[in-house]
Amino acid sequence: MSNLPGSFPVDVERLVALSMQMVSVDTRNPPGNETPIEGVIRSALQGWNPRWTRIEPAPGRLSLVAEIPHPDGPDPSRKTLIVNGHLDVVPVNAPAWTSDPFTPQVVDGKLFGRGSADMKGGIAAAIAALDTLERSGRAPGANIVFHLVADEERGGGLGTKVLLDMGLIAADACLIPEPTDLAVCVAERGLLQGRITVAGKPAHGSRPREGVSAIEHAARVVLALHGADFAGPTHPLLGAPSANIGIINGGSAFNTVAESCVVGVDRRLLPGATASSATSEIVAMIDGAAVQDLRYTFEVDTFGEASEMPAEDPFATLVRSCVASVTGSEPDIIGMTFTTDARFVRNQAGIPAVVCGPGAIDQAHGDDEYVTVERLAQACEAFARLYAEFS
Repeated sequence: MSNLPGSFPVDVERLVALSMQMVSVDTRNPPGNETPIEGVIRSALQGWNPRWTRIEPAPGRLSLVAEIPHPDGPDPSRKTLIVNGHLDVVPVNAPAWTSDPFTPQVVDGKLFGRGSADMKGGIAAAIAALDTLERSGRAPGANIVFHLVADEERGGGLGTKVLLDMGLIAADACLIPEPTDLAVCVAERGLLQGRITVAGKPAHGSRPREGVSAIEHAARVVLALHGADFAGPTHPLLGAPSANIGIINGGSAFNTVAESCVVGVDRRLLPGATASSATSEIVAMIDGAAVQDLRYTFEVDTFGEASEMPAEDPFATLVRSCVASVTGSEPDIIGMTFTTDARFVRNQAGIPAVVCGPGAIDQAHGDDEYVTVERLAQACEAFARLYAEFS
């Protein structure tokens, strides 16, 4: 970041401090409770006198909407930019961490802690960009509205989806600072998660062929589905759809032929797939395995459709330009193999939504999660430029 006239000087110390404040608040989901971070968010934004809307559809499942008043006053012709970020983080395996996941620290230019990359660092950079913009002597080109939401890590049903149902997602564009290492994401796969319950017939373990083992049949189902090729065309940014078997649980005792077994499947989908079509493909794959005497049911737990927007959309082009002006190189246009809240904004609200933020996605959900201070600062400056230039 330069300090030349017209530049956007970042207060890196303040940015890092805010990131650490946010990371230090435990908002793991599950169990799901975003209310402890409310004070940090309100304090971080209070200098801009936002108009707050507080949404809590279930106890502890808090989302905050902060409308930042424009310094030039209301103008019905002015565009609106939403910044959407989730406050929840995934669980941790604390013994596998080098340090406490909720006691953030900076070591060798890296800020460690759960949520540092996914995505409290990105939220901090987006908030600190208001200060960076002000210090540059520039005003926002649009109205800025923060949607700081619950429950993204479990599908967004208690977060961005609630805002959508309330009619609060209304804007001209949306920035989602999830970790992309400042690449510009314009497409993401959809998600279908469900449970296959295989039924067997119990018998004494010493006479296994007098029963029907649900575990044996489930194992054949796993082999049919895990990593399966679902055929069909691939997507230029998203590749091919996939299936992962993430859990298996069955039987009641070592010496009893298993009467039941549950298999948890996670499918990632391409644009155009529906819950019905994705379910039908799973059923067809299971039935195609031709497991003799197989009895099963399939129940969908979660569905989120894929989403995409044109790579040449003017908002995506502007985000790329702002990032390039900071990093010195044009960021890649990418697709994500996973699902974010961008789908609600792109698909249901019909608003162009770009996912772009500090932190690498291979840090998200892992042990010793971190974001580099350099990327935090670059994101902050790029976001400040975006705030100034989107109009």
